Amino acid sequence: MNHLFVDNLTVIDFAYLHATRGLVGESWIADVVLGGELDEQGMVFDFSNVKRTIKRVIDERVDHRLVIPRGYEGLQWQEDTPDTFTWQLTDGSHIEHRSPDEAVVWLSADKVVPSAVARLLEQELKAVLPGNVTTVEINLREEEIEGAYYHYVHGLKKHLGNCQRIAHGHRSPIRIDRNGYRDYHLESRWAKLWQDIYVGTEEDVTRRFVGEDGNLYLTFEYEANQGEFALTLPDQRVYMVDTDSTVEFIAAHIADKLKVEFPEDEIRVKAYEGVGKGAIAKR
Repeated sequence: MNHLFVDNLTVIDFAYLHATRGLVGESWIADVVLGGELDEQGMVFDFSNVKRTIKRVIDERVDHRLVIPRGYEGLQWQEDTPDTFTWQLTDGSHIEHRSPDEAVVWLSADKVVPSAVARLLEQELKAVLPGNVTTVEINLREEEIEGAYYHYVHGLKKHLGNCQRIAHGHRSPIRIDRNGYRDYHLESRWAKLWQDIYVGTEEDVTRRFVGEDGNLYLTFEYEANQGEFALTLPDQRVYMVDTDSTVEFIAAHIADKLKVEFPEDEIRVKAYEGVGKGAIAKR
């Protein structure tokens, strides 16, 4: 059998639900291997069609969505409100989410792992690739990061694309320089502060309440051009900002906080949004 491979085809930035970590932002790099017979061009699949077909399917199916493992025992929803579900965490708290169908992915598994998401994508691709392609292998992997990083989830209601979805996320490195020198301690401190965090915008909060479990909860709601979105989660899993949570605002927020802490120092924050992209703020 002949094989064609494409490494680093795309990066999928998404969020998923975990029993203990809660709402997790993630960024996975996708590598693809296709196997099959050669076509009349002497190819398994034309490279020029890889991005138009394979990358499109991967991006449309998972990128900027919330992945929900349907087999998780703590997942609950009502038949009369299929767009709303509740996710029970092992610490007794819960997360509630409501959105249009296009903002979520239902996974036939009890937890979200790269192999389970890869199988879903492989099945989708087999349905759209030509008949001479007989095998599809997708490898999903995290970026190798030297230094601190965090997982965060957010939603950007003003965005005209898929970033408007209230629960999508990223696995992101951060670099902080003080007076021209990298400060690994500050990087680690912010990474710990933002470990598995939801970055919430104050103007999107519609309710604060104490649940039956004794936890303080926040509900975020907004309407965007894809529909109505709502998310309720425990206060301790949220980091609040006064602005929208674009990466530009995130970099500026961190830089402003550090400038207050170190008013005499020159601060430079390089905040990533997933792999290889982000924003820089200097103070």
